[in-house]
Amino acid sequence: MVRSWVGESAVKHYTKETFNPTESVYFAIDRVRNRLLSQIDTALRGLGVTSRQMGILHLLGRGVADTPFELARRLDMDTSAMTRVLDRLETGGLLIRSRNTDDRRIVNLVLTKKGEEVVARIPEIAPAILSAQVKEFTESELNELRRLLGKFLVA
Repeated sequence: MVRSWVGESAVKHYTKETFNPTESVYFAIDRVRNRLLSQIDTALRGLGVTSRQMGILHLLGRGVADTPFELARRLDMDTSAMTRVLDRLETGGLLIRSRNTDDRRIVNLVLTKKGEEVVARIPEIAPAILSAQVKEFTESELNELRRLLGKFLVA
């Protein structure tokens, strides 16, 4: 028996009879995500970072998270993927990993001077791309899109 992610009482917007992957919400969200990532990756190339790395650097720079576990949780990444991205950032001289002195199981992350410089430049690049993609949206429409996408994250 295949376990359904949709509860019995939930509205079934998709059924096996009517499902068309290329017309699904998933497909549209995936296409939008891919387009944004591609554009942001291209724009960040001069800084030597990717969009995925940008999120990590941003959270570290704002002091929102300082461990791989906390970053992975906030960015919805598995710990293996997080480790690979952190390896690249460390190799690139953007951050330093060190063991917590109180609990050696915990790895602390700190931006290097180079990492701080990259973090400072990100707001010069990413907002222009995101703004271009939503330029046809009214403020109300953009707020509604944020609200609706938020419903995905709590479902």
